[in-house]
Amino acid sequence: MAEKVQNFENHAKLVPAFHMVVAPIFILNIIWCIVRLIRDPAFGTAVSLLVAIALLLLAFTARIFALTVQDRVIRLEMRLRLQQLLQADLRARIPEFTLNQLVSLRFASDEELPELARKVLDEKLNDRKAIKKLIRSWQPDYLRA
Repeated sequence: MAEKVQNFENHAKLVPAFHMVVAPIFILNIIWCIVRLIRDPAFGTAVSLLVAIALLLLAFTARIFALTVQDRVIRLEMRLRLQQLLQADLRARIPEFTLNQLVSLRFASDEELPELARKVLDEKLNDRKAIKKLIRSWQPDYLRA
């Protein structure tokens, strides 16, 4: 099955198993545990509520861990890409890039990356959406967590 053409408007990743199944079930479980605790305040129902909260936190923490690892890989990938594509004066400034800047710039094509990189550094742009909106030739990233 071919991937839909990716652009700024549709690049955010929705993980159906997580966003539409796991998270809603865990939230429903917390609500149910709260109802049970109100109806029957006991140690067991309190522990059930604590476990329900812990499970929801575990699910979101696991998601955050995956996204953090992904950002670290993107940072490495972009630093390597910038080493290859930037002129010497900009290459020396690679350590100045923030994680937000690198994550946003990954969608820029090789042709426009040097110009955008200079603009991002010179104007100290750090907002992910603002940087992504500057990209004219979108390079899709279908391998996202």
